[in-house]
Amino acid sequence: MRFEIVGKDFVIDGTPTKIVSGAVHYFRNLPDTWDDIFAKLVALGCNCVETYCVWNIHEKKPGEYDFSGILDVRAFLEKAQAYGLYAIVRPGPYICAEWEFGGLPWWLQNIPNMEIRCCNKAYMERFSAYLTQLFRQVRPMLCTGGGNVIMMQVENEYGYYGDDKEYLKKLVQFYREQGIDVPLFTSDGTKSTQILDGSVEGCFSTLNFGSRVEENFKAHDQLYPDGPKMCMEMWNGWFDAWGDEKHHTTSAEDYAKTVDDMLSRGSLNMYMFIGGTNFGFTSGANHTKTFTPDVTSYDYDALLTEAGDVTEKYYAVRKVIQKHFKKALPPVPGDRPKKAYGKVSASACADLFENIDRLAAPIETEVPMNAEYYGVGYGYTLYETTLNRDYADAPLSFQEIGDRAHVFVDRKRIATLYVNEPPYNTSVTAKAGSILSVLVENMGRTNYGPKMMRKKGLVGRVLLDNKIHFGWKAYPLPMDNLVQLQFQPGCEADCLPFYRFAFDISQPCDTFLKLEGFGKGFAVLNSFNLGRFWKIGPQRTLFVPRSVLKEGKNILIVFETEGKVADPTVEFVNKPELG
Repeated sequence: MRFEIVGKDFVIDGTPTKIVSGAVHYFRNLPDTWDDIFAKLVALGCNCVETYCVWNIHEKKPGEYDFSGILDVRAFLEKAQAYGLYAIVRPGPYICAEWEFGGLPWWLQNIPNMEIRCCNKAYMERFSAYLTQLFRQVRPMLCTGGGNVIMMQVENEYGYYGDDKEYLKKLVQFYREQGIDVPLFTSDGTKSTQILDGSVEGCFSTLNFGSRVEENFKAHDQLYPDGPKMCMEMWNGWFDAWGDEKHHTTSAEDYAKTVDDMLSRGSLNMYMFIGGTNFGFTSGANHTKTFTPDVTSYDYDALLTEAGDVTEKYYAVRKVIQKHFKKALPPVPGDRPKKAYGKVSASACADLFENIDRLAAPIETEVPMNAEYYGVGYGYTLYETTLNRDYADAPLSFQEIGDRAHVFVDRKRIATLYVNEPPYNTSVTAKAGSILSVLVENMGRTNYGPKMMRKKGLVGRVLLDNKIHFGWKAYPLPMDNLVQLQFQPGCEADCLPFYRFAFDISQPCDTFLKLEGFGKGFAVLNSFNLGRFWKIGPQRTLFVPRSVLKEGKNILIVFETEGKVADPTVEFVNKPELG
């Protein structure tokens, strides 16, 4: 297949073709759902699927690459091709996507003199090594070699971030040297300054927006009057952050009108077709005036729900696509079954303090260091120190925290501090020999803007009684292996509990975990991290894909940072509550 740009047109094997695409992130949707998603994408009338690629889970540790299971991007592209879909791939290396650190690996922050998204030598060496491995997966799927990948993006929305044009040029050069011989593009905001800073020779320019097609193309029309017109991210919803008043939604009618207008001008990629889920600790954050961490669900009010259900917005857009292309579409597949398994009470409890030596080995330092220093990229870090004299209402202050800290004296909570609520201080009353403990939660690295490199854990000096306090040990807690926990029938009042739930089912189906009465933490089902929860909402349930469940016995572990729960009972329901 030959895909090329001729004037303002995309041309496939000599025929001008409009690209009607939907965004599907393979890494947010488990592989057993891909068939259902692609069938619904085809039934919508789309001829293409678009996906980002995520560096930080393909290369969790430097030089160790994973392209298996949910990370098998080649299998994802092959399956899309089997459904007759073209594909657009956006490798980054930076992707934003409301994903942890914008898709960049946390360990970049440990490399001396690192500066991301520019011609920094260390950064270029690392992303070049990663892209070399990624392109081995993608290159066989290029349309020039019989695959379905028709174009690929260089960087992502760079016009919002920086102005290192040499960096963009070197990226283009690297793609070509790696045998990427399909058209390359950039995607940016709609202002002329964003387009100018984010575009580069050798790539055609696309825009990202969610409404007002004519208005948003004004600057692009002036800068590129003779090129193709494509909205690479036609936003059909928005993401949610913890503490938002409600789940973001947009009008199906308004979005269908925007699709109609865009198809009259050119091509589009609907962002998102299905949002999926930020499983584990993968949700990112924004940080402008305040730190705003994203929720676990990436439902996005997309055309398909987080669990793959067809929406009113889907049918509204389907009518528009039928109008433009005047062709019969296959019937819309039914939604995957959902099931409410009911309530389950905790059968046992494990206290973090009692199990800390089973979960991590302590690292001693004179003063607390940031989490990255200890080699922990995600999860939590527990800092402890022994006090060498009595203290009476002595001030305790932290220079910076990333992002939420619980302070204990002899395992009794005395304060909870949050990055958005400075100054970070409390007071301590304790005897000589008392243990001062600080559990710090990483709630997701910033995925957008100039504060991406902010460290996690305790950053800077800790002052006790207005003096630097020395002599600390830290326990890195990525929470990726909980098998060593030793459970007991119950927990003490002052604790950081892991609750264990055991239940049997006969038929695994998609379901939703409701944690009424719990405060903040995360949930792991059959060793699969479903993601974070927080009582402040708006999200009230966690999506549980059917493939995570087992016929017979299932084990759920819930970690709770706010202390002992009065009634540790969870419920599996058949409908989501996103706020």
